[in-house]
Amino acid sequence: MSHEGTGVPTTGAGTPAVGTAVRRLTVLYDAQCPLCVHLRHWLRGQRQIVPLDLVPAASEEAHRRFPDLDHSATLEEITVVGDRGQVYRGTAAWIVCLWALAGHRPKAHWLTTPAGRPLARATVLAAAKYRSVTGAAPCDPSAACAVSPKVTDG
Repeated sequence: MSHEGTGVPTTGAGTPAVGTAVRRLTVLYDAQCPLCVHLRHWLRGQRQIVPLDLVPAASEEAHRRFPDLDHSATLEEITVVGDRGQVYRGTAAWIVCLWALAGHRPKAHWLTTPAGRPLARATVLAAAKYRSVTGAAPCDPSAACAVSPKVTDG
């Protein structure tokens, strides 16, 4: 069972379901987007209950890890891949990122409720609008999203 289609595995009580535990998540972010890179740094600085691997979208590393994924789509919206092959996009991806963080898991569960879901969606839409007005266009997939070493995880 998962809340509102987010894919965050839970029991009816909102706690992680036994046997479906997510042990690691890979966050594919647009390394050409200043907002995305800022949020990547923020995620990296948070205490993680579930480890987050932060990988530039459409990079060689992303292609190596997920050869069957539509990598052009990962440049258009945040995509998170679970260690068991779960794929989260857009609002669900942001929620699962918060779910992985010690200080934000209760908020992630709330964002999956009928009361919280509109706020989660509005936040994702506001981030997309910000990207569009600041000129943070997705990088060219043929350019492999080159990023400086201080921005990539090892």
